[in-house]
Amino acid sequence: RIHLIPGFIDSEQADWIFEQLLQDIPWGQRTHIRQEISFEEPRLTSWYGELPYTYSRITMQPNPNWHPLLTMLKERIEEFTGYTFNSLLCNLYRNEKDSVDWHSDDEPSLGKNPVIASLSFGATRTFEMRKKPSPEEDGDYTYVERLRIPLDHGTLLVMEGATQEDWQHRVPKEYHSRGERINLTFRIIYPEPNGVWK
Repeated sequence: RIHLIPGFIDSEQADWIFEQLLQDIPWGQRTHIRQEISFEEPRLTSWYGELPYTYSRITMQPNPNWHPLLTMLKERIEEFTGYTFNSLLCNLYRNEKDSVDWHSDDEPSLGKNPVIASLSFGATRTFEMRKKPSPEEDGDYTYVERLRIPLDHGTLLVMEGATQEDWQHRVPKEYHSRGERINLTFRIIYPEPNGVWK
């Protein structure tokens, strides 16, 4: 289940929030290692939450020092959705070359059927989704169902139910020039069993 709420933050307020977050958040570029080759993530990120978060074999360390603006946005989204979030992954796409590849937010620490509230500021980028193929299709994505959703300045997208189990999503690189975009993904993180972080 996905819900799209354009104009969740009105454009004048969204302009101000975008500028504040751009300058105040401690943005950093993470390094991935895949098949023994290391490469820089094609976007900048920052993590907020009491617990660490591991994805793609990168662990973001706990950071309980929420920026007041992020706390305000979290509370506004909680009031609107009825869900409570305890962590946030911030993404900064600097231009059309920054992206995130196909993936599902299905790490064990997110629990079953995680709810993710994604709030976008700045340049419009296309959020693509594709349905995971059935077992008999043996990982072939050729004919699966696909969605393309333009995420505009101030738009809220909420993913819930079996979205992460059944679908993958990405923000692809674009061929036309794009300005900076900030995407805030609020989530609920649970402690890993046995206190062991993979």
